[in-house]
Amino acid sequence: MSQERAGPDPANDVAHAAAEAPDDKIRCDACPVMCYIKPGMLGACDRYGNRGGALVRIDPHVLLERTLEDGGAVTPFLPRDGAWDGQIIGAGETFVTAVGAGTTYPDYKPAPFIVAARIEGVDMVTVVTEGIYSYCGVKVKIDTDRHIGPERNLVRVDGEPVGHVTTGEYGSQMLSLGGVNHLTHGGKKEGRVTCQTLMDLSNGKAVELTVDDGATIVVQAGAAPIVNGVREERMRVGCGSATIGMFAKQWFGKVDEVVVVDDHITGVLSEHQAGKLIGVADTGVRMKGRRSTPGRYFHVAEPGSGWGGTNVEDPLDIVAGFDARRGARPGLTLLMVSTTGEQHAFYVLDETLRPVRRDLPENLRESVERIQENCEPALCTVLFMGGAGGSLRAGVTENPVRLTRSVKQALTRVTAGGAPVYVWPGGGITFMVDVTLLPANSFGYVPTPALVAPIEFTMRLDDYAALGGHVDHVRRLDEVLAEQGKKRERFLRHQPWPLQPPERAR
Repeated sequence: MSQERAGPDPANDVAHAAAEAPDDKIRCDACPVMCYIKPGMLGACDRYGNRGGALVRIDPHVLLERTLEDGGAVTPFLPRDGAWDGQIIGAGETFVTAVGAGTTYPDYKPAPFIVAARIEGVDMVTVVTEGIYSYCGVKVKIDTDRHIGPERNLVRVDGEPVGHVTTGEYGSQMLSLGGVNHLTHGGKKEGRVTCQTLMDLSNGKAVELTVDDGATIVVQAGAAPIVNGVREERMRVGCGSATIGMFAKQWFGKVDEVVVVDDHITGVLSEHQAGKLIGVADTGVRMKGRRSTPGRYFHVAEPGSGWGGTNVEDPLDIVAGFDARRGARPGLTLLMVSTTGEQHAFYVLDETLRPVRRDLPENLRESVERIQENCEPALCTVLFMGGAGGSLRAGVTENPVRLTRSVKQALTRVTAGGAPVYVWPGGGITFMVDVTLLPANSFGYVPTPALVAPIEFTMRLDDYAALGGHVDHVRRLDEVLAEQGKKRERFLRHQPWPLQPPERAR
């Protein structure tokens, strides 16, 4: 089939929605754009095409299978001769995902697959659809101390705003990208670029982002971030105070003072409670910044790409001096180290109590290497976040609020491409999922613009009937398995099997 693409017809409007397609084109109703598609061409979304006058979903429909070592039985996809003998094939060991399944648009249609199977003596049903999400985005966790930009500053792709820097977490910078405002409330280019960015990130592709008054970052799910052209290697072991607490015993008796440089909480061994408890003597070191509690200093410098996420290149810039009345003396030794161990320096005070840099003693090298060893690898994590709206839920039941209640009562399990999701408390079905757990290229788009993402609802068959489900459209799993155009993928064994019958509250 040709990979040519048909854009939306310029004449498309509500009056033409029900009109017969001109010539040999067919009208696609899988999204609000409603393209006219010629034979051998694709719609504007690259997901639906005209094959011999029939509207078809181009990508294969993905089924997940687990084997004996994954916790299931070894079952064939189909009998060797390709014929179905009427027996259930792979029941309980095959999960029908929504990847490649199709959508419920226009919204009155039941979900494209409502699949029933008997699992562990329980009749189960999985309702499968590719949701169209205007209300969606991604949360990006970037494991690095490197400063990427001030909180609330815009994040851009190709000059267009696609999100912002949000509150940092322990050893990680955080981005919030997408959302309905960037998709629909800005200009056409902003919406288009935002949609492309969300889809690329969700499908595991690398995307270059720029932060206003900040860094340029290449982000890819499951890969180390690249900040200003430098690939990050590790996230910090902890804040400066935590580092003191973890390694105080390893420094005792080998060095007089240790300062762990950190943008958030810089630690000082001799003042810290960990140092006091093991008997570290006062050294008279005077630190810049704001003293919080003994041995813990805030705001010793500005954020940056230097030591410990600060803008400091010379660690002595955060030291105000040494006080002989409080223990400073010639020959006193000082180790300064960052929270990742990547930067370290050793000093000895001279006769004027001025620190002079010396080579790192071998008996301290192990402690610096131990800090590095305890730092986890730098990594980008991408969480897709979307809200299952009324239209999507109408594909499951004629009374959508009952589905929401069923999810909140844990009677219905929500998955995305078979992957477990976190459903937020409160109203609606707002969920997050780690994109690396889904099958490859699970995410698509429609040019409205909006993202397309798989979602599955699994529950007991009697619960499905009770919530007003489209029971007339339920199909047996074996019927679905016997169809053409299916793609088998192996289930990730470390995930919970989505077909496990949910426990009912007593």
